[in-house]
Amino acid sequence: MASFSSPLLAGPEVVVYSTRGESLIKPIFDLYTEQTGVKVVYLTGEAGPLIARLQSEGARTPADMLITVDAGNLWQAADKGLLRPVKSRVLEAVVPDQYQDEDNRWFGLSLRARTMVYSTERVKPAELSTYEALAEPRWKGRLCLRTSKKVYNQSLVAMLLEHNGADKTEQMLKGWVANLAAPVFANDTALIEAIAAGQCDVGIVNTYYLGRLQQQNPTLPVALFWANQSTTGVHVNLSGAGITTHAKSPKAAQALLEWLAKRSAQEAFAGINMEYPVNSATRWDPVVKAWGEFKADKLNLSIAGQRQQEAIMLMDRAGYP
Repeated sequence: MASFSSPLLAGPEVVVYSTRGESLIKPIFDLYTEQTGVKVVYLTGEAGPLIARLQSEGARTPADMLITVDAGNLWQAADKGLLRPVKSRVLEAVVPDQYQDEDNRWFGLSLRARTMVYSTERVKPAELSTYEALAEPRWKGRLCLRTSKKVYNQSLVAMLLEHNGADKTEQMLKGWVANLAAPVFANDTALIEAIAAGQCDVGIVNTYYLGRLQQQNPTLPVALFWANQSTTGVHVNLSGAGITTHAKSPKAAQALLEWLAKRSAQEAFAGINMEYPVNSATRWDPVVKAWGEFKADKLNLSIAGQRQQEAIMLMDRAGYP
C-alpha cells in the first residue's frame, strides 16, 4: 500500500483511496495536476481492506474519493453509507444509466466485458452461444473457470441470477463444475494460458486479460466470443468511483470525478488497461477495437451488489470452489 503524509499538506489537493494499481492511476493523476494545479494524494490497496478502512475511520477519514473495480464493490461501499450522492450534469451526460448508482453515489469510469474465450485450434465459434450453454454435457472436460471467490465471478453470477432465477442458475453452476477440465484458477491470465496450452478449450474471463497477452503474443491461439448476443447480452462490469461521505474536499473531488469522465482522461484511463471507456465519445484502444462491437446486458449493475450474497451461496451449494 502506498502511503501519504499526515497531517495533509497545505494547498489544493484531493485524497483518493484506490484499488487500481499505481501504474494506472499515477499517470492520470499527474496529468490532472498538470492541467489544474490540484494535487492528488492516493493510497492503493485491495477493495475489502480499503472499504473496511473507510468504515473504521468514519468522519476522521482523509479520503475524498474511492476508486475501485467491480460494481459489486462500489455497491458494498455505498450500502455501508461510505459514499455520498453527487449531483452532476457532466456525469449524467456521459455515464449511461446502467453504469451508475441509482442514487448517484458512484459512477462508472471504464468498462470491461466478462465473456468467453476459446481455443482457435479446437473450438469453432459456431459451437458457442451463452454462459448457460457451457453447462451442457458436450463441454465436459473442456471448461476452465476462475475461482468463485473472485468478485468478478460473483457479479456475473448475480446478474445471471437476476435474469434466470435461483433454480436455473444453480443448475447452470452445477453443470459448469461437472464440466471442469482442471481445478479453478486464481486468475484469468493463468486460465487463458491453460487454453493456449491445450489444458482446456473454453473459459470465462475479463477482456483486458486477453488484451494484455495479445500485446505480448499476437499469435496467441485464443480468441474472444461475445456471450448471450441472442438473449440478455454480454455481462459488462466496470471500474468506478464515488465521493466519500466524510470528504474534506467534496467540491475538489467532484471536479476530479467529472474530469475522469471526460474524453481526454477517458482515453488514458481506459487505454492503459485496455478497457472500454464509459464515455461513448472516446476512442477505443486498437487492441480493444479489434474485438468488434457487441450487445451488452442492459441491467443496472447495482444488481451485482444487491444479489452478491445470493450468488455466493448458490456457488457454494453447487460446489463451485
